[in-house]
Amino acid sequence: MKLQRMNRRAIALGALAASGALVLTACGSDNTSSGSSSGGSSASATTQAGSIKCDNAKGQLLSDGSSAQKNAIDAWVAQFSKACGVQINYKAGGSGAGVTSFTQGQLAFAGSDSALKPEEVTASKKVCSGGQGIDLPMVGGPIAVGYNLSGVSNLVLDAPTLAKIFDSKIQYWDDAAIKKLNPSAKLPHLKIQAFHRSDESGTTDNFTKYLKAAAPSDWTYSGGKAWQAKGGQAAAQSSGVAAQVKQTNGSIGYFELSYVTDGVNAVSINTGASAPVAPSSDSASKAIADAKVTGVGQDLSLKLNYNTKADGAYPITLVTYEIVCDKGNKSDTLPATKAFLRYIASQDGQNLLSGLKYAPIPAEINAKVRTTIEGLS
Repeated sequence: MKLQRMNRRAIALGALAASGALVLTACGSDNTSSGSSSGGSSASATTQAGSIKCDNAKGQLLSDGSSAQKNAIDAWVAQFSKACGVQINYKAGGSGAGVTSFTQGQLAFAGSDSALKPEEVTASKKVCSGGQGIDLPMVGGPIAVGYNLSGVSNLVLDAPTLAKIFDSKIQYWDDAAIKKLNPSAKLPHLKIQAFHRSDESGTTDNFTKYLKAAAPSDWTYSGGKAWQAKGGQAAAQSSGVAAQVKQTNGSIGYFELSYVTDGVNAVSINTGASAPVAPSSDSASKAIADAKVTGVGQDLSLKLNYNTKADGAYPITLVTYEIVCDKGNKSDTLPATKAFLRYIASQDGQNLLSGLKYAPIPAEINAKVRTTIEGLS
């Protein structure tokens, strides 16, 4: 018994020492050496997510972009940093901010819910020596239309009605179009408070692509990362829109499913299928599986079918891309960038997504992502 107590004490002290070393590394200590077990010198490390290949990853990575993937990035960083001791600072300032900072050479990689535009690819060539920025699809998921309306918990809407709500053409919850889609609901004569993003956002881009594809006569705007419709109220990032909806009765907004929490319900979409479709990892995966790779060369940008009518397929989906140089990455950040991207594209990394209300990237597409990551230079 005495020997067992001594062993348990030794184990506890060892764990405490290891924890302290990890904290020092995560704080970005200048004294981190390549020989430190938490600094990434080991070929691999076992974590709760499985085996992560660190491949001499070390130092810090600065990244910015899509707030849609923030909850996924947070979970990935926790596992990767635990294994490799690399500090990753992901700002989640929005897709527009991420792409801009990347093309200015400020980031190791960026996150965007929209693929790079031709002019953005051109700009990236200035910082990707001998190469260019490419899109790697990494996170899939539904864009939920979240609402807060007392007494109504199973709201159904369709694309034309959503387009009119977000363009201020339908202003009250008991409008005839909403009542027709929800004949048994007790809809109040309450003004609709519609919230949209104030910052440039890939979530906005994908949401309006859906409206444009499924309700072209009601949504006549050109689309893009910046909100264009009339009226409504603005909030920064997905978290800001979700927070406003949660605290405002009679409100509606769009954000990723992971932001649907107590006090916020998600709209089911009438797509013309046999039944309205609620947002979920499974229903988003059914829609994303129909996507086509349209990128050229190492770029793996996708074309989504926003107007799907397949049973069980949720049409308002997005794919978040990690944007990185195919060639010309900075030598001091390349090992850590490749190691992190390799992990999040792995089976272990993708397996975390469903539990966070995201959708894993379909296997066929993800296989191409993994091959491309290994070729980054």
